[in-house]
Amino acid sequence: MQRRTVLLAAAAAPLAGCGAGALQGFASFDDARRALAALPAQHAKTASGWGLPQVLQHAAQSIDYSMDGYPQMKSGLFRSTVGAAAWGVFDARGAMRHSLDEPIPGAPALDAALTLEQGIAKLLSAMQRFEAHTGALQPHFAYGPLDKPAYTRAHLMHLANHWSLVQTGAPA
Repeated sequence: MQRRTVLLAAAAAPLAGCGAGALQGFASFDDARRALAALPAQHAKTASGWGLPQVLQHAAQSIDYSMDGYPQMKSGLFRSTVGAAAWGVFDARGAMRHSLDEPIPGAPALDAALTLEQGIAKLLSAMQRFEAHTGALQPHFAYGPLDKPAYTRAHLMHLANHWSLVQTGAPA
């Protein structure tokens, strides 16, 4: 497994300097806010995995941890090799692909009783706080240090990846 990880990092590393690709999904936090505002009227839910309120809470956790620090970090070696290479690939593609039911390492369990409105409020609050934040940002638990524009991209790609499971339609 370790050899595979090192080979993956070596193969992906050249992409890290390729420059940022156009974001797929949400181009800005304003785009995400518009999508969030439409959720209740669209009777939205997720196709699988966590419920929609928990997905929104998970995205809010990630944004908050970028300012407050992640509860558990991957090793420095991982962050500087595999994590940095993965970030480089995601950034070049403008899209992220990761397990959509995997919690942030060390994060408290998602609240299964959270309502959609509460989930939306948590995510909106985290986005607003991040945009207003002028202090230092904490290293990402897997990718390592990211500046504010990179973290903005990461958060938007993260949300868009989870959004791929959002379904809208008439109430059941």
